[in-house]
Amino acid sequence: YNNPDALLVLLLTAAAYATVRAVEAARPRWLMLAGALIGFAFLTKMLQGLLVVPAFAVAYLVAAPTTVGKRVWHTLAAGAAMLVAGGWWVALVELWPAGSRPYIGGSTNNNVLELVLGYNGIGRLTGSDNNGNVTGAGGGFSSGQTGLFRLFGVDMGTQIAWLLPAALVATAALAWLTARRPRTDALRASAIVWGGWLVVTALVLSFASGIIHPYYTVALAPAIAALVGIGVVELWRARATDLARWALATLVAGTAVCAYVLLGRASWHPELRWIVILAGALATAAVLAGSRVKALVVAPLIVSTLLVAPTAYALQTAASPHTGALPTAGPSASGGFGGGGGGRAGGGLRGGAGGFAPGGNAAQGGNAAPGGAGRGAGGRGGMGGLGGDTTVSSALQSALQANAGDYTWTAATTSDNEAASLELATGTSVMSLGGYNGTDNAITLAQFQKLVADGQVHYYVADGQGFIGSTAANTSTAYAIQQWVSTTFAAQTIGTSTVYDLTSTG
Repeated sequence: YNNPDALLVLLLTAAAYATVRAVEAARPRWLMLAGALIGFAFLTKMLQGLLVVPAFAVAYLVAAPTTVGKRVWHTLAAGAAMLVAGGWWVALVELWPAGSRPYIGGSTNNNVLELVLGYNGIGRLTGSDNNGNVTGAGGGFSSGQTGLFRLFGVDMGTQIAWLLPAALVATAALAWLTARRPRTDALRASAIVWGGWLVVTALVLSFASGIIHPYYTVALAPAIAALVGIGVVELWRARATDLARWALATLVAGTAVCAYVLLGRASWHPELRWIVILAGALATAAVLAGSRVKALVVAPLIVSTLLVAPTAYALQTAASPHTGALPTAGPSASGGFGGGGGGRAGGGLRGGAGGFAPGGNAAQGGNAAPGGAGRGAGGRGGMGGLGGDTTVSSALQSALQANAGDYTWTAATTSDNEAASLELATGTSVMSLGGYNGTDNAITLAQFQKLVADGQVHYYVADGQGFIGSTAANTSTAYAIQQWVSTTFAAQTIGTSTVYDLTSTG
């Protein structure tokens, strides 16, 4: 997948490493490197890249072995590095003449700041996508209702929740273990870095009302991994105290119960549930037994409890082909205790409101553009692309490829996903009128009419994603163009698509 999340996680993990090195000996250069890496993370996925900033800043301000004044100045210097690393592109786009650069997709006025703060910023939290669409609680495709248990729901649970209880217990345990240690204690600093990362990101993903996809939860993985690894080791070392022993037992037992519930959502290798529960019971008993049980006996039981289920899902994911733009891990799931949401469909598309489909709900059939194909239950009609169906009929391929050299664009269509499917299938140039969501005002009706009059566009391929019904779509220039085409030119069916020949008003 070319989604930015993998690069985002890499940059944030590198920034965490740089922060830890900075805290160890109050090294401002390492902290500035952390700031620069976070700036690059901002360029990768905008405001989501900044969710770790509070944790990293607090860790340095609390634990760096230097004076208060220097800690503050070092943190401000890191902030400046972050601003430069992440702000140069925003400044360049803002200063560059709009007439000689591409339209800023996702914005309503061709302004990058609106994109940063709106569609890719506050809109993700409030439920307004900055293009006039209100996605409502849950947002995105069926990413579940908002709330504390959203990450355990059907859409996100099997993507990230396997070790989430363990990480939360570890965070609380590390806070207790380091409560009376010196200010500069390295373990406390690590707990702040990883625990702050986990808590802030988890809360944002849990309560964000805008467009949120389950694969966004990959941003929690480094924090969960670090906290579970550190927490298990430190609690085992402190097992002589009753509280540490019971905390470790709670961590293990909670993970086993969570895995049992999550594994029960798919009819896939049901024996795994009982393996995890058995290993969890034995591991919990061994931990509570304390020094009477050797580490060589306890360790395999704890590892089995923690890792059998997510490892099985990881292997299943790697062994299964995937398509579309919404990657998911593991087999199809249903049910849940963390919020609403339907099962997965086809190539991973979930039914839900908002986002790409403001005109309808994939699980309900949805609406179709004039002459376009409606959506079937649980999947996507027409050419699709987001949900994994990028099929373009051979008849349509032949039509677009015929006399392709006579036109600047062999076809125009509403959104990038439709255009991409056509381009990949035909090897010809296809115009996307409305950008990613089909709601960008990247070209006016008058401009498009001139291109048609000049004979530069051959066909208009009706969009199968159904934008009618959306306030933003109804006011977009792509919608106006769609309406003009459907009332000016004769519709014809080529393969499975409704097409308008813009060279003939027939």
